[in-house]
Amino acid sequence: MRLLFVLMTFGGSLAQSSIVPLLSIGGVTPDLPLILTVVLAMRRGPETGCLAGFVVGLLQDVAGGGLIGVQAVTKALAGFAVGMLVGRLWVSSPLVLVPGLVVLTLVEGVARFLLLQLFHYPASLGELMLHVILPQALYNGFIGAASMLATSVADALRRGRSWI
Repeated sequence: MRLLFVLMTFGGSLAQSSIVPLLSIGGVTPDLPLILTVVLAMRRGPETGCLAGFVVGLLQDVAGGGLIGVQAVTKALAGFAVGMLVGRLWVSSPLVLVPGLVVLTLVEGVARFLLLQLFHYPASLGELMLHVILPQALYNGFIGAASMLATSVADALRRGRSWI
């Protein structure tokens, strides 16, 4: 199980820096490490979600060349928060997961902006929200919905039932 965790974490980070830029629409890319953090937190709980978020965020910080640790902190907090919600909300439902992923992306983006403000980041929140955070949140919601559909279809096909 630990090997799977390590492979998912490094694979998600590698995919973010190599494959995801090819999926760019108008300069907006999905945040695959955040989606991976949410999935791991839902399946394994808050501690694993926090650890996964920290590792993928740190790898994303190192690969991005920005301020090291900002994404690590925000993704770790996001993973912990989602892991804590598993027992309280029905997070496996697409009606909860997809809007939750959109809201979590918005919150994580604003938290990242606030952390960067401590170091005098030169962008305004409105500009960043309009051009980066909101489009990425919608893209993450689309990827989350598509992955839920793909998982449901694969599960139905594996059990020998029709998925329609």
